[in-house]
This record gives sequence, C-alpha cells and structure tokens, in this order.
Amino acid sequence: MIVEIEGLRKIYEGKQRVVAVDGIDLAVRPGEIYGLLGPNGAGKTTTISVCTTRALPTSGKVLINGIDVVKTAAVARTCIGVVPQYNTLDRACTIFENIHFHCLYFGFSRAEATARANQLLTQFHLAERAKAYPAQLSGGLAQRVQIARAIAHRPKVLFLDEPSAGLDPQSRIAMWEAVAGLRKEGITVVLTTHYMEEADELCDRVAIIDHGKILVEDTPAALKQSIGAQRMYDLDLQGREGLEPLEAALKGLNGVNDVETLPKGLRVLAHGTDGLLSEIVQRATPYGLRDLSITETSLETVFIRLTGRELRE
Repeated sequence: MIVEIEGLRKIYEGKQRVVAVDGIDLAVRPGEIYGLLGPNGAGKTTTISVCTTRALPTSGKVLINGIDVVKTAAVARTCIGVVPQYNTLDRACTIFENIHFHCLYFGFSRAEATARANQLLTQFHLAERAKAYPAQLSGGLAQRVQIARAIAHRPKVLFLDEPSAGLDPQSRIAMWEAVAGLRKEGITVVLTTHYMEEADELCDRVAIIDHGKILVEDTPAALKQSIGAQRMYDLDLQGREGLEPLEAALKGLNGVNDVETLPKGLRVLAHGTDGLLSEIVQRATPYGLRDLSITETSLETVFIRLTGRELRE
C-alpha cells in the first residue's frame, strides 16, 4: 500500500473541544484514485492535512510510500503533491514561473525545470497561457495549473482537497479528465469531495466519512448495489401514526424491496419502476399524502441510508 493510515485521531483543544478525526484506518493501493466522500466538517480536510504534514495528529500513524509523515516529514514531502481547497498560485509569477520555480525548489537543474514546466504546460493544455498571470485565469484553468504544479516534481501521491469546489460544470469535467489522466503517469490520487458525481466518476474506491469516522468503504458500484434498490420514494404523510397497514401494503407491491419509517412518513426502496409510482400514490393518498420525492440510487443514497441526512446538510 502506498498510503497507510492507522488509528488516526485529531482533536482540537480549546473552549470547545473538537474531535475532527476519530480513529480512521484506510489503505490506498499504488495507482489508485481514492476518494473521501462526505459533507463539510466531516473530517476530510483534516485527514488530508495530516497526510500532507500540514497538521500533526493527536494519535495514530500515517505512512506515505512507507515514510512516516510525522517522524520524517521533510522526506515525506518529496513523495507528495498537494492541491488545497483554495488557489495558492503565486500571483506575482507567470504560469510558467509558478511551475518552473516549483521544480527548482525540489532540486531540478534550470534546464530540467524548464523542460518539465514546458512539458506540463503542453500536457494540461496551458501552453498558450504560459506568460499569463494567475489573476488572468478562470477558476478551471487555475485549478489545472495547480495540479500541474503539484505533480511537477513527480510525486508518488497527489492529494486533492475539494478539487472542483467553485468550478462551473464545464471546468469540472475538464478537471476530471486531467485527474483521470494521471493514471498514465502512475500517480496515486487521494481526493476529498462532497460531490457524489465526482466520487462516482473518478474514484476506484470511496470511503464515506462523517463526524471523523469512516462509515463504509468500497467501489462506487458496490456501494450503490448495497442499497438493493434502484430508486427511493420518500412519502411525506400528514399522519404519523397508524401507518402499519400502509407499510404492509407497500411492501407487497411488485418491485418493492423494503419500506422504512421516516420522521415525516415512509421511504419505499424499489428495483422495479413500471406502474409502481401510481400504485404507491394510490395506497398512500388515504393516509394524507402531501408530497413525494423520487431519488435514483447514488452514493448520496448510500450516505442518506447510513446517516439519515443529505451530504449537503
């Protein structure tokens, strides 16, 4: 494993004690794109901060390519690239200079740094912007420059913290293509996100994290299959009592896998769709059906099943 996290805990002491990371264990294989999926405040960024030596753990161990990030932080930094949530490009330098100086910092000769910077500008379709300054770039282009700079010294692992935050849909897709292309270079990618589409599109494996703990870990496909249903029908009912007959009737419908109780009504999990909606409405109407929402099975569905709330809450 190229990234190994064992019993990681991070507690911030103060007027209000905050347990940001609460006993995380995970292992990332070489060449893998691994995602930490969860809402804001779940502990994703803190985990990345410890892995990239920006924060010290309260307890636990993190190894990057076999190197302890606490005991030998300077050595560990040579193995990692980091793209934080916010734009950290040097505004006084051109795009070329941002990448070129990064290479020099990591010990490249001037000739090597120039060659590597030009190669990355071409690879990330930024050659025409080489003499531009960060303030002249869109959010999507700036993010591509940050990724290019982060891998300039050929790290083993690239950490991306909310890489598509604030990007428009077109820029987000372009960023996804850039990240997926890193596989060809053998770079392992660990990213945090609260966008379920991003985790589904990019990641080989995903760990869903909340309140500093990993709730479940698997491939996106396996996590969605674990629901055992293709769709969820959430019924907002006027009455909260005496729903047992309705629950039994819904469970008996063809295509229904299960029925769960919600604070505002019932949730129907189903794998069939033909005629099912009208059947559900027909049976629920006498119980004061006020609203009905339909959700396709997704990674957010998995999160909702595990926590009872949406990723964006």
